[in-house]
Amino acid sequence: MSAVSDELQPESPAWGRWGRDDEQGATNLIDALTVLGATRTVTQGRVYPLAQPLGPGTPMPQHRKRPERYMARDGGDYAAGARRPGGFQFAEDVVSFSSHSGTHVDALCHVWRDDLLYNGHPASSIRSTTGAQRCGVEKLPPVATRGVLLDLGQDPDDYHDARPFGAGDLEGAAKRAGVAITSGDAVLLYTGWMARAGADTPRYFATEPGLDVSGARWLADQGVVIVGADNYAIEAQPSAPGTAFPVHQLLLRERGIPVIENMVLDDLARAGVATFFFVAVPIPLVGSTASPVAPVAII
Repeated sequence: MSAVSDELQPESPAWGRWGRDDEQGATNLIDALTVLGATRTVTQGRVYPLAQPLGPGTPMPQHRKRPERYMARDGGDYAAGARRPGGFQFAEDVVSFSSHSGTHVDALCHVWRDDLLYNGHPASSIRSTTGAQRCGVEKLPPVATRGVLLDLGQDPDDYHDARPFGAGDLEGAAKRAGVAITSGDAVLLYTGWMARAGADTPRYFATEPGLDVSGARWLADQGVVIVGADNYAIEAQPSAPGTAFPVHQLLLRERGIPVIENMVLDDLARAGVATFFFVAVPIPLVGSTASPVAPVAII
């Protein structure tokens, strides 16, 4: 049994909802009927990739290690005389990257407060030697559900880098799209920030438009299972004075909702389709706080 607090905090309505030992959070809402219902959004058979290419050139904030590749076997080995049994040759490489590289999903252990993770699991369960023993990214299942794109793009003549999007903005975007957010949905937020700032520029990581706490709470109250955006931190940056990543705290810690950062949404937004079949599969990196993902939208 985990050391879950006997008195679940009142600001954490998801704690205990799926049992005291739960480490999966809102993705528990995805069941067979959810998946089957999501497939009915597919009418054209077109697939939109939503991830950045991951490699040494992938843009990264300064505090994170840039992806690196090392060749374990390449053409040079054969030029130097490596054996070629039956003419057979091959190449292999080793890739090293931060689990928060490029387009990635944050696990529920990524942030915490007051020494407690999601569902009251103790922060002491995260160790340098073992990684996250609770709520690691391997505890998240493959996500296959209905996706909803909310277009929050701003007027180019009135673009505000750090603009926060609240509950009213999300409700308005859903109304314009003619869609109602329902339990089990994956909601993707198109802000236009990646295309406008350029993900390979310092500006992209210095500030951004994104969710505020009221918007995050509204999404959680609708029963969403995952939230993604075309920016590096989902939420408006810099954080409001006296706060530090409050949307991360609300979604991940309080409500058990994973987030996908650095999504590539421009083509999907141009397609003009509000709902689609959304698939994202984390790499089950045992004990990791995140995993690169390559989500797709199928319309």
